[in-house]
Amino acid sequence: MQTLLSIAVAVLAGLMMTRVVKFLKLPDVTAYLVAGVLIGPFCIGALNIKGFGFNTMADVSSLALISEIALGFIAFSIGNEFRLADLKKTGLQAGVIGVFQALTATILVDIALLVVHMMMPDKLTAAQAITLGAIATATAPAATLMVVRQYKAKGRLTSLLLPIVALDDAVGLVVFAVSFGIARSLSSGLVDIVSIIVNPLVEIVASLALGAVMGWLLTQLEKLFHSNTNRLSLTIGFVILTAALSMLEFHIGSVSIGFSSLLVCMMLGTVFCNLCPLSEDLMEKSDRWTAPLFTLFFVISGAELELSIFADIAIVGIGIVYIIFRSIGKYSGSFISAKWTKCTPEVCKYLGITLLPQAGVALGMAVSAQQLGPEGDLIRNIVLFSVLVYELFGPMFTKWALTKAGDIQPPSDEVKNRRQNKLASILHLGSILRF
Repeated sequence: MQTLLSIAVAVLAGLMMTRVVKFLKLPDVTAYLVAGVLIGPFCIGALNIKGFGFNTMADVSSLALISEIALGFIAFSIGNEFRLADLKKTGLQAGVIGVFQALTATILVDIALLVVHMMMPDKLTAAQAITLGAIATATAPAATLMVVRQYKAKGRLTSLLLPIVALDDAVGLVVFAVSFGIARSLSSGLVDIVSIIVNPLVEIVASLALGAVMGWLLTQLEKLFHSNTNRLSLTIGFVILTAALSMLEFHIGSVSIGFSSLLVCMMLGTVFCNLCPLSEDLMEKSDRWTAPLFTLFFVISGAELELSIFADIAIVGIGIVYIIFRSIGKYSGSFISAKWTKCTPEVCKYLGITLLPQAGVALGMAVSAQQLGPEGDLIRNIVLFSVLVYELFGPMFTKWALTKAGDIQPPSDEVKNRRQNKLASILHLGSILRF
């Protein structure tokens, strides 16, 4: 009963908050995150009123399965952006920009935090600085995708943005694995080539291979059904199955074979959309089915943000340095590489702003960083602080940038008139009921 109440309250709170932020012209994803913070264990949840919000972080963690499923569908949807016909036009640009902006963010954050380390070695170690630099590569695909969907963004910037966000996951995995291997060597004094180079490469190759096999298998099974309802059910079931298989982990000697759920499900969507002739229609229907799931995912994400980290001035200070230099790295890296690849002026100017949101992948890296012991706890808290800032303000910046680039168009006169007529009808009905 408690779990069902928490889910119901989370979805309703997120939807009601969208009505509040509508007057501020903010994206729905921001409303969901704010709603999550409000019903989380640091606000309403702290009142311990049964059925109203999440009373403890354990209550939030109990819904982690929903977040895993939601991330699977988000990655599956992003895989739809890798259609070969579109990649022939933007593939080279997306690849160059995706890699360059990620590495630029890492280098700038590394330099800035290593300077902080030299100034305050008792507050931040070199291992922590290098690890945080690697985490700076990650961009949140979920928040970006939600903004694009809500406002039906379409244009040159959007066509580049989604492949770049997806590519960030692969680049981030490699950079983090190498940097974290170096960080562990600095902490322990031992150099482990397997963990630095072999494991991340194996994870990427294994993830892409598993996703490709599952995508091919889904395409073949779709041929057995002629009802769109059954095909949709099969697609949904396959995404959940793929997300579950991506949690497997094997060990062959010193080599660890694991999978990235985002990469696996993204590859599933990529292979499926290029092999199945009905994929576009099924993807559209799947997007409608997942709307409440995504609402719940973002409300839970908001509830996970620990407001208590603001009590530590050192974390706030280091977090501000991290946010500033990561933002500079993302923007400058995107601007320079977009110029190199001869993108339009609008893409060069606004692409970097849309890459600021950061959440799930970064938090996953922060959890891995806790292998450093007490040093890992500081990394996790700094990432939590930056995620809180990026997730609340990032979607707003993304909407603004897409609007300025011309990818989000204002409502047409026909849509405005329809909304006004609908509002007038509601007011007229209200006046009739009143009398």
